[in-house]
Amino acid sequence: MNPRDLSPADARARFRDGLVTPTAGWCDGWTQANLITVPAALAWDFLLFTQRNPQPCPVLDVLDAGTVSGPLLDGDIRTDLPLYRVYVDGDLAAETPDVTGWWREDLVSFLIGCSFTFERALGEAGVPVRHVEEGVNVPMYRTSWRCRGAGAVGGPLVVSMRPVPADQVADAVRVTGRYPSVHGAPVHVGDPRELGIADLDAPDYGDAVTVRDGEVPVFWACGVTPQAAVVESRPSLAIAHAPGYMLVTDARDDAYLVGA
Repeated sequence: MNPRDLSPADARARFRDGLVTPTAGWCDGWTQANLITVPAALAWDFLLFTQRNPQPCPVLDVLDAGTVSGPLLDGDIRTDLPLYRVYVDGDLAAETPDVTGWWREDLVSFLIGCSFTFERALGEAGVPVRHVEEGVNVPMYRTSWRCRGAGAVGGPLVVSMRPVPADQVADAVRVTGRYPSVHGAPVHVGDPRELGIADLDAPDYGDAVTVRDGEVPVFWACGVTPQAAVVESRPSLAIAHAPGYMLVTDARDDAYLVGA
């Protein structure tokens, strides 16, 4: 079984049956998404937070309260991701492959664009995608940069990092800039200390990857940013994907490509 060749429905069926794995490189050509689910009483503040911070929080869809399926998902949002995180009062309460037991009818789900969507385009342009090469989860870091708050919701920017040869950084910026709905161009290139990141070998989420001689760390806004906001804002309940364990949707990557 080559994960790249699976359809989204096949991948979701495997996850629903208990397969737990990061999803980078799965279902070639199909869009992956971040998930954040919050009580309806907080949903307006979260929607406003996403609108004020569109690069880390590009909204692909919002499901009505209690709804578990939608145009991007012919399935069940509670079971069809490989791994979820459940937060209670801002604290991580569980990491589980099925959140049916945590579900409430007042929960509103936001599907947020994911940078995995543009990785195939990076590869086609000859830009390396190191975490896929090394078979690990993408490294993600909380930064010292603040997002613009909205009502009860606020928190830091989270970024993902991919090492890029110095002479290919412009290509990486050009390629990813054509995918604004899935984070778009990098937010920072170079010294991680300017983001408040002390050690690239100690990501807050995911796994460290090799940065080779002649390569530059390149940072993209990350859809784990809403989870950092949950930790800081402390809603009574929130459900999210485990970082790197995404929802594989029924949308094609090319649907989010502009300027083709």
